[in-house]
Amino acid sequence: MMMSPTQSTPPDRSVFWRIWTAHSTSAFGTAVTTVAMPLVAVLVLNASTFETSLVAAASMCAWLLVGLPAGVIVDRLPLRLVLVSADLIRAAALVSVPLAVYFDVLTLAQLVAVAFVISVSSVIFEVGYSTYLPTVVAKERLIASNSLIQGSESLSQIAGPALGGSLVQALGAAYSLIADVVSYLLSATLLMTVPSPLDGGRKKAKRNMVAEIREGIEFVRRHPVIRPLVFVGTGLNFATAAIDALTAVFLVRTVQANSFTVGFLIAGLGIGGVLAAAVTTALVKWLGPTRAAVLALFAAPVSALLMPLTFHGWGLSLFLLGNVGWGLCTVTFAIISRTFRQTAVAPELMPRVVATVRFFSWGVFPVGALLAGVLGQLIGNRGSLLVCCLFTLLIPVPILCSPLRKKPDFLDPATAEPIRTLS
Repeated sequence: MMMSPTQSTPPDRSVFWRIWTAHSTSAFGTAVTTVAMPLVAVLVLNASTFETSLVAAASMCAWLLVGLPAGVIVDRLPLRLVLVSADLIRAAALVSVPLAVYFDVLTLAQLVAVAFVISVSSVIFEVGYSTYLPTVVAKERLIASNSLIQGSESLSQIAGPALGGSLVQALGAAYSLIADVVSYLLSATLLMTVPSPLDGGRKKAKRNMVAEIREGIEFVRRHPVIRPLVFVGTGLNFATAAIDALTAVFLVRTVQANSFTVGFLIAGLGIGGVLAAAVTTALVKWLGPTRAAVLALFAAPVSALLMPLTFHGWGLSLFLLGNVGWGLCTVTFAIISRTFRQTAVAPELMPRVVATVRFFSWGVFPVGALLAGVLGQLIGNRGSLLVCCLFTLLIPVPILCSPLRKKPDFLDPATAEPIRTLS
């Protein structure tokens, strides 16, 4: 029987609330930067489309470049130190932009470098955060806790861009980034209050990094539950990236929607995420985790296929319904999948498993966006969006072909392969 990665002593709920508040604070700050950073390139540096895309690429490529080593790095260091250091590095990198603007020395190279440093630090933070959570949350509360985390992330996707736009309007693109700097500093301050004994008991022995990375990959490959979950998660994120890349140009040029309407329709994804955070715990209790996950996976393509049917006028509601439904389904699945990993994976493997899973599932974001752009050039906006949404029909296949279809409660660690280490 696999041991639960949660602690045997009753977790201190106040620790979770501090960690959640820290994560939520930085999430809202990051949402501001998502709006402000490309505007710094365009408005301050007068960057071209290609130059602006370099900033975007630098902010997305870290999972592909350092995702796997991140798991080993987190595994070798105290978790609190990892999280606080990542926040402070992000704050230091980001504050250099408004300072450079103030002294009139900002360059595109600096902006790209800052985006990359923040991206790498965020990868380290996310791996550490996902590893930390099951040490401070009782197993029976993981679904509810993950729902709360996803809810705050989705809420930041709704409110963050609006806040970012307002700050850019009031302060200018570069100085609006100070809001994110403050959010990182607040997050680091909160994390410093987390009791240091929680860092105890983790593996301290250092082995060959390549061997440890391979161990994480091999664990995921051999695990009968995590493997299909990774395939599905990767497919969902690939489709999300492709749809997101096409959304603005489709709505503006094909549907003739105005900027306000486009922003409102895009916010539907975050609204769906908030709804998922509110209903997933109850849905899992009602249907069981397997049926809830399968329901989400089959409802997701139905929602997605509403989006390419959008037309001007009342037809815009099709895109809103589709995007809300897509957000609801994908976040529901993400909550269930994340909870299983936290329940079934042993503590000494957790950072490497998280890094491996996210290397594949998050690393496809730039790939999906790029392929969608190429497809859009070849067959047009509506046609390419339709193809991307049709692809979602294939996403449930790994679940249907796996042992999961016979396991009504795959959140029970007893259903998992009893692997703690492969060495």
